[in-house]
Amino acid sequence: MTDIPSHHYIYGLTEDYLTGEQIVDTDDERCRQKIARILVEEKGYDKTDLIPRLKIETLFSKNFVVSTIDLVLLLGGKKFCVLRYGPGSLVTRERPAIAAARVLDKTCPIPFAAVTNGQDLEFIDVVNAQVIGTGFRAMPTKKEGLLKIKEVSFPAPLSGSQRERELRILNAYDVELCCAGGPCALPDAPEG
Repeated sequence: MTDIPSHHYIYGLTEDYLTGEQIVDTDDERCRQKIARILVEEKGYDKTDLIPRLKIETLFSKNFVVSTIDLVLLLGGKKFCVLRYGPGSLVTRERPAIAAARVLDKTCPIPFAAVTNGQDLEFIDVVNAQVIGTGFRAMPTKKEGLLKIKEVSFPAPLSGSQRERELRILNAYDVELCCAGGPCALPDAPEG
């Protein structure tokens, strides 16, 4: 394993609630695990309905960025919602979550996004880029989601300059700056 200095206090390893894999235990990861438990134990999703840690890689203006999608919710065999976690303000997390939902699946945009800081949550209509509910109560249960997904029209996939614009948004919002003021070095990255 490559030794990369971290901005997070690392407690060791923990078992991922959804997959059983050993993952790095940080304060942020503890929040992610709590959110996964809420979705399964309170909202009625099966563990198999939740796909953790998908990645979108971008390279613009010499900045290589790996954007992590904390969870993707599947309903009826379709990607229903991307969920992104980050500490702090939710408003600053809305636009990159929408961008991720628009480009993650190349066959069609994912209709909903959710952003959370572990304390609060916003549920977002991706097509209109509008927050349609706040608080964890706004996150649909599996039963509500199955009804909602039947009403949703899945738009055509983005291509060309539209797709590139969304990828640039992800790149700009998700670039990590070190204390020294530059992008964090990623091993084996073209720009790292």
